[in-house]
Amino acid sequence: MMRRLVWVVLCVAMSGSLRGERPNFVILIADDLGYGETGMMGRDDVPTPAIDALAADGVRCTSAYVTSSYCAPSRAGFMTGRYQSRFGADDNPTGKRNLSADAGIPESETTFVKRLDDAGYRTALVGKWHCGTAPQRIPTRRGFDQFFGFLHEGHYYVPGPPYNDVLTMIRDKSLQQGTRTRTGDLIRGNYAPINEPLYDADNPLLISDESGKLNPVDVDVYLTDAITQQATKFIAQPSQDPFCLVVAYNAVHSPMQALLEDLSHLSRIEDVQRRIFAGMLIALDRSVGQIRQSLRDAGVDEQTMIVFLSDNGGPTKELTSSNGPLRDGKGSVYEGGLRVPMVWTYPGTFPAGRVESRAVVSLDVAATALDLAGLEVPADMDGRSLAQWFNDPLAKTPHHELFWRMPRGKAAFRKGDWKIVRPKAGEPFELYHLRADVSESKNLAGQYPDVMKDLVNGWLATDSMMPE
Repeated sequence: MMRRLVWVVLCVAMSGSLRGERPNFVILIADDLGYGETGMMGRDDVPTPAIDALAADGVRCTSAYVTSSYCAPSRAGFMTGRYQSRFGADDNPTGKRNLSADAGIPESETTFVKRLDDAGYRTALVGKWHCGTAPQRIPTRRGFDQFFGFLHEGHYYVPGPPYNDVLTMIRDKSLQQGTRTRTGDLIRGNYAPINEPLYDADNPLLISDESGKLNPVDVDVYLTDAITQQATKFIAQPSQDPFCLVVAYNAVHSPMQALLEDLSHLSRIEDVQRRIFAGMLIALDRSVGQIRQSLRDAGVDEQTMIVFLSDNGGPTKELTSSNGPLRDGKGSVYEGGLRVPMVWTYPGTFPAGRVESRAVVSLDVAATALDLAGLEVPADMDGRSLAQWFNDPLAKTPHHELFWRMPRGKAAFRKGDWKIVRPKAGEPFELYHLRADVSESKNLAGQYPDVMKDLVNGWLATDSMMPE
């Protein structure tokens, strides 16, 4: 009892609200980055020194989840701090479906960024939105003062064709399965289930003006670098107000395009698909380092909470991405689709060098930011503040239960170390014990019927509170 009291006292002493300041927030979102791809997760074939350094300076969460293994619903949950199933945003619109008036976060929901903006924070989103294109659903109507990026699910990294200064690899189902053809710096291959989408159609790069209107902008810089330039420009803006900056990279999402300069250092990787992926990841890692340096240059690194995460698991066939040791990847309700790399840093408030195995979820970013800013965390938020929890290794996980509902009948529910999975509609639930079997290789449904019944009932009870 005394030990826990000491921890609580320490937590209160280190809380941002009692440091006489409101912290800044920088949220770095990687797109489709697999659980096992970075050095901090034990991989060593692609160097990621900046991401690894971020982990060394903060808390690396090994049981971190998102609320969907698809981009748009995952981001809708993150932005609101609520399960997106609560407001009917489980779909993942692609292509022209992004233009639907119903796509994205409905106006009934409030983003955590809007709450910060209303409280006097400067706010910006640079990169990918994918949460609606209707006039009232664009970023500058959802709490962001400034925006640079694109509104749909993906974008080419350089203008074209032709795509200059990069090596490009795109999916082409007209070729024989497993084959590739190369013309100059363009490779076509039949290596994944679908053709490469027309990512740039009806999806220009945009930048906001002072009124919040989004205007097309021409960019001739590799998109990962362009996003970073806009992020560092925002950080450098002189102001006495705290800020919230969401940097939503499209790296390492397809199309596969890597700078030739980055690839020149990767000749040791024989497979060209893997080499392009490595080049994309290196550019992302470089950007993480540049953003951290910009915080130091602005003198605000000690007053800034940084969160790094992926929006979902990696699509292995499409990108060569590794989710190991987890099963499956993007689009799946197995761990490889839902469990993601995640790091939290906040000097003097969050412990450095901590490896955290207790379950957390992307929804917690919203609640934690509001808490540290001294704002009320709404009672209907599913996320929980981790502001003090990180400093109490004796505390139970804030999420004893986690719920997933995805299109085509995919479903999952975690309770403690147990998890049920329904891979798709019409199939029975499977049961796994994650502490003993993180790879979900042994279905225990037949051996533990009472546990199975309890978790299925838990999923049904939660699902009954969600709209159809």
